[in-house]
Amino acid sequence: MSAKLDCGISRRRFLTSTSMAASVGLLTPSYLFDQDDGLVQTARKTAAAATITVQKLRGNVSVLMGAGGNIAVLPGHDGKLLIDAGFAGARPKIADALASISSDPIKQLINTHWHFDHTDGNEWLHSAGASILAHENTRKHLSTDTRVEGWNFTFKASPPGAIPSEVFQTEKTVHLNGVTIALRHYPPAHTDSDISVHFTDADILHVADTFWNGYYPFIDYSTGGSIDGMITASEANLMATTDQTIIIPGHGRPVSNRAELKEFRDMLVTVRDNVAKLKRQGRSLDETLARMSNRSLPNSQWPRCEMTNRS
Repeated sequence: MSAKLDCGISRRRFLTSTSMAASVGLLTPSYLFDQDDGLVQTARKTAAAATITVQKLRGNVSVLMGAGGNIAVLPGHDGKLLIDAGFAGARPKIADALASISSDPIKQLINTHWHFDHTDGNEWLHSAGASILAHENTRKHLSTDTRVEGWNFTFKASPPGAIPSEVFQTEKTVHLNGVTIALRHYPPAHTDSDISVHFTDADILHVADTFWNGYYPFIDYSTGGSIDGMITASEANLMATTDQTIIIPGHGRPVSNRAELKEFRDMLVTVRDNVAKLKRQGRSLDETLARMSNRSLPNSQWPRCEMTNRS
């Protein structure tokens, strides 16, 4: 996955390109293909062609990139812990990547939120031995038909094996492989189900889709997200980190830091404030998009791409 978007392409094309060209992914469960092809189905069908890379961090934690959202892995004598499941169609390559890390069995899966690029692999990972833990709103959305207007798609309720068996509301601590993992729910930000995962001993913080490193984020207004919530989450992430903390974003370059997180926060604030000003002036959506495409943002790394979310 590229660390940047090409100028002019939309968020829709970016999500489709997370798994590049070609295969239908025959190992993907049939229940995932019950609607006409579109953004979501194209991403699922091309997942088998994804290139997955593994990067070792510290404290025995690694990160997998290219199978959907960035996946953190902690192996050990208690079995492997995974943070997020990626696309089901990427199963063979995810399995190979996990085997390259260690021979430990899969023990625990934590979903950072309910979106398909982070939970499609739930069912096969559960069948491989993982118990699934998430925020209660993740289980709620996976258990019922859930519409995402921004993707023009209604997700059908997941099968029992894909639904988290354990949930929490605000905070939870997990002990596995001699490591303490602290989970914390954000107020609605990217969705209403987002959590952070902190490997406290190694000081590695997985902030999932509250941070898109080098990308404009998708904000799911259909399930509680908002740009104000994303900014609040970014502020919380900055408060929870130091210059020594390794930060894993949901998408983009999988190993980040506080400086890049601050740039992301500043970009969100700039976009929100500029759009709000144009709305107060009575500008139409097309006028707002045209004007925003010509405005400078806090850091030149941010691509001037189509803004599909409404403020």
